[in-house]
Amino acid sequence: MKTVVHVDHVSKMFRLGEFGSSTLTEDIRAFVNKIAGKSAPHHLKAEINDRVSTGNSDYVWALKDINFEVKEGEIIGLVGRNGAGKSTLLKILSRTTSPTQGSVKIRGRVASLLEVGTGFHPDLSGRDNIFLNGAILGMRRSEIKAKFDQIVDFSGVQRYIDTPVKRYSSGMYIRLAFAVAAHLDPDILIIDEVLAVGDAEFQAKCLGKMKQASDQGRTVLFVSHNLGAVSDLCTRAIMLKNGHIHHDGPTELVIRKYIDDNLNIRLTDSEAFKDASFRRGTGEVRFEKIALIDEAGHETNEFLPGDCMRVRMQMKVNVVPQELMASILLKSGKSKEIVTSTNRNEVDLDRCKPGDVITVEYTFPKLSLRPGVYETYYWLGDRREETAFDVVDNLLPPVIIKLPKEQSELFTVGYFNENFNFDQFKED
Repeated sequence: MKTVVHVDHVSKMFRLGEFGSSTLTEDIRAFVNKIAGKSAPHHLKAEINDRVSTGNSDYVWALKDINFEVKEGEIIGLVGRNGAGKSTLLKILSRTTSPTQGSVKIRGRVASLLEVGTGFHPDLSGRDNIFLNGAILGMRRSEIKAKFDQIVDFSGVQRYIDTPVKRYSSGMYIRLAFAVAAHLDPDILIIDEVLAVGDAEFQAKCLGKMKQASDQGRTVLFVSHNLGAVSDLCTRAIMLKNGHIHHDGPTELVIRKYIDDNLNIRLTDSEAFKDASFRRGTGEVRFEKIALIDEAGHETNEFLPGDCMRVRMQMKVNVVPQELMASILLKSGKSKEIVTSTNRNEVDLDRCKPGDVITVEYTFPKLSLRPGVYETYYWLGDRREETAFDVVDNLLPPVIIKLPKEQSELFTVGYFNENFNFDQFKED
């Protein structure tokens, strides 16, 4: 198979703060140094892409020295924690931004779906946007007309096809945008995890369409936090960490390494957790420590289906509020879809004074989650929904539900693993 994507020593640097680009003086110096074969001065002081540390420089490498090739017909899954550089890499491959260093060579027509409403004009109808997107992809009007009915049928927005897309919900946007990108026969389809906006039925249709595109010899690059979808769809995966390629290989191997990498981070070692500036909330009460504990009393974030999990939370009272509520959510991926929730539980503030530390504990006696990776969300506040004292949102390693030894399937579809009975009756 021929190579359709060649990424050669690609790096992307961003300037932090109010301005996201370099100054005119820095650009001139960079140009002079490039002619002389030297690196620009601000390139030399740029730091590694690490979202949990403050650093000493205004410049950061979102990507650093990325190298890989993609063959025709491959479906590549890109995985990694938030801020690893996945979306930046897709934007470079989609030509919506250029690399600071290195080069990308692409053979064929590219269609990308990077965020809700990509390439859509809000004041145009769905019908007009289909033709607009097709023209952007280089399609002739006759080609678009030939695919039009298939696109509308796949999207499921027939009733609203002549309505301006600015009136669409985010789910309708994504349905139509994906249908256009997938049906206009691109050679390379690049997709960020915007599919999570859609419902389960539409996500299944999208995954099936991507598999069909691969069977037809087209190439798919797919970013997702849904490791089950990556496992089902991709034969190869690339894991990004801090802007570098950490692993590149067979999907099951890369996913297991991704899980192991998360397990190697101790729950109380997160710099982001220790630094309240990374967290939202008014600060009357702040989390001091959050620990996941197994049945033997050990701190871990690794469990098996059916295990008992306790969540012990220590919080410091800075200002005694009128009331204090606590809550835990487990979520799936970038979509922020809630898998399970404890709702809000009242914490006793009787005789509490500023400076006191309160400890509460949740117990999940028998986890019914299927094997997978679940992001964590810890909340402190009061009964008014708009008020939060502290929020720890995906700043600690996720809850890992391991695969039992007697099972060979890496990930299964769905979140819950409920018991059931199955009977078969023979006819007389």
